[in-house]
Amino acid sequence: MSLEDDFCDIIKKSRHGQSLSLATVAQESHLPQNDLEALEKGARLPNIDEVNTLSQALHLRPQPLTHIVIDGWTPKAAPSWIAQDGLVTTILGDIGGYEVKGYLLSDLITRESLMIDTGYNAKQMLETLQVHQLNLKGVCLTHGHTDHAGGLDEILERWPVPVYLGKEDVDLLAWTPPQHLLTFLQNRQKISIGSRTLECLATPGHTPGGFCFHLNNNGQSLCFVGDTLFAGSVGRSNPFTLYPNHLHSVRNIVLTLKNNTVLLPGHGPSTTVQEEQNHNPFA
Repeated sequence: MSLEDDFCDIIKKSRHGQSLSLATVAQESHLPQNDLEALEKGARLPNIDEVNTLSQALHLRPQPLTHIVIDGWTPKAAPSWIAQDGLVTTILGDIGGYEVKGYLLSDLITRESLMIDTGYNAKQMLETLQVHQLNLKGVCLTHGHTDHAGGLDEILERWPVPVYLGKEDVDLLAWTPPQHLLTFLQNRQKISIGSRTLECLATPGHTPGGFCFHLNNNGQSLCFVGDTLFAGSVGRSNPFTLYPNHLHSVRNIVLTLKNNTVLLPGHGPSTTVQEEQNHNPFA
């Protein structure tokens, strides 16, 4: 699977996050402004010298950016244990032609399941629960954007379960769950699913109230990261003033998990902590 972000996405996210004008970055990188504009529009690919000079101007890591742009790096496929015994089921949704991912984390012994984002595909989520005879115990939202929370009303109509969300993101929801079902998360809060326990990690940056959900599974580690991190990139900081918080969340929370931790984002391919330490320009 190709990466979620191209070179143009990466440099725009970094420039906007630092509130740098095109003129400023052009001056710092010694590139003509029209060349920079062309690169940001994806009109052409950069050469190695442009990758290096823009990395310096935007405070990105040049070697990982080179791996992505010049070497064509993509992460390895997710290990088989992720889906073994029905542990994680990926649900694909589509919003305006833009693919989004939601997940079901399940314990097939107890038949209990937690939903990690809706994937903007309530119908498929509900059908999967029914086909596999799973009992939904809660919906964990990495953040409040519609592509990750859309369809909550349909899901709660069938399964009136707790909805876990960072308090600062409640105003982002297009539809707000009933108060008795809405549970505001605390950092390091634990949520049980059968014999397994999710740890909720506050990771503001993509949104003010973003959370990631970490699971240790018999020594194996995975984390649902939403749009906090993509393979080789990060989500856009909303608002841009959250960019420093976003980098802190990526560098000091997500990428301090065990190296073999599998990272399951809301868009694009899965990756691991180790691969992102080696190949993410924002790390």
